[in-house]
Amino acid sequence: MPATAAPTPTVLTARALLLDMDGTLVNSDAVVERIWRGWAERHGLDGDEVMKVVHGRQGHASMAVLLPDRPVAQNLADNARMLAQETADMDGVVEIPGAREFLRSLAGLPHALVTSADVALSTARMNAAGLPLPAVRVTAESVGASKPDPEGFLKGAAELGVDPAECVVFEDSGAGITAGRSAGMRVVGVGPRAGVHGPAVVVPDLSGVAVEGLGDGTIRLTIG
Repeated sequence: MPATAAPTPTVLTARALLLDMDGTLVNSDAVVERIWRGWAERHGLDGDEVMKVVHGRQGHASMAVLLPDRPVAQNLADNARMLAQETADMDGVVEIPGAREFLRSLAGLPHALVTSADVALSTARMNAAGLPLPAVRVTAESVGASKPDPEGFLKGAAELGVDPAECVVFEDSGAGITAGRSAGMRVVGVGPRAGVHGPAVVVPDLSGVAVEGLGDGTIRLTIG
């Protein structure tokens, strides 16, 4: 039988990369499941349905979707309590395969972390996974609107001084992919949640992503 041809890699070029954290660089699913399934039970909601909503969003934004009649102040207070729980719980938090080498390959290239976590949670999870924090970070405190609003990605591009159309986003969730696309950016979907939300290309993890700075300000990504 003739040999099967290897899939042709996808090549993208950009001037900056914007990176989500949870599900993209860090696997925190064990903690998220524990915290949010407990919350669902306390509020008489189906845990599986809750888990379809919470990935990628700030906690209070998820609550607004799941309990639309509840006062905003109550969601914010509940979110603060849950953030404290999550920040104290690093059991099972590990890097996404390839994340450490991927971040190492970005040294000296324009990139930013754009996460729905706050400073404390993002710092704790990146440290727990043994990953370096990018110098430029857009966290929950930095924005007025949660993903799927594009504000975080647009702010990341602005801080790096790069046009949104010249940015590539790495994201795992529907909310994050929608935010990246709404910002006018191409999106690389990472992991099993990503494929159904329309990213430009999907990878199972970061181990198959090669990064090269071309010297003229262009970053070349070879995927697959």
